[in-house]
Amino acid sequence: MKNILHIISSPRAEASASRKLGNAVIQKIREKYSDSIVKERDLTKSKVPVLEEVHINTFFTPAENHSEEQQSISKYSEDLISELKEADIIVIDSPMYNFSVPATLRAYFDFTSRAGYTFKYDENGPKGLLTDKKLYVAFTSGNIYSEGPYQLYDSNIPYIKNIFGFYGISDISVFRAEGLSIPGIMETSLEKAINNIAID
Repeated sequence: MKNILHIISSPRAEASASRKLGNAVIQKIREKYSDSIVKERDLTKSKVPVLEEVHINTFFTPAENHSEEQQSISKYSEDLISELKEADIIVIDSPMYNFSVPATLRAYFDFTSRAGYTFKYDENGPKGLLTDKKLYVAFTSGNIYSEGPYQLYDSNIPYIKNIFGFYGISDISVFRAEGLSIPGIMETSLEKAINNIAID
């Protein structure tokens, strides 16, 4: 049995290409692991707060010194992290917004990137604490960023890989539906991406 965490970041609903691609990835995983359990974290319905001073102070204050407000903040963060820890497979829907990830996903990373929880520091430097997990990224974009002159503009996929690499996850596969705003490409891009989904 596989525990799957599906993280959705697009504020668009039925019109979202990343949601469609992410759902197709989930379907393929279920076909391979019929007894899998899927937990959905829709960041547009359950919004993670934008990082503020009170949150930062909480994360850097020992638990025994937390105020009541800080206890609530820390528990919220720890609950998000627990979902990551419990998952064998993580699927992230990540559309390209202004060359990077949606604000919803950035806020999520701000609350899950915590020393002692998703990574730690020892005499050799940082070490990820979320190991033996598989990450699939469902990436969508209006332009083409996997190759060509705009490849350098992609701060989406490298950012996600860096974050999860820091968490200790290196087994990462990316499925791309690109050129969704380019005539001649947009008509078949999503379909081709879905047909090319391979679960290893």
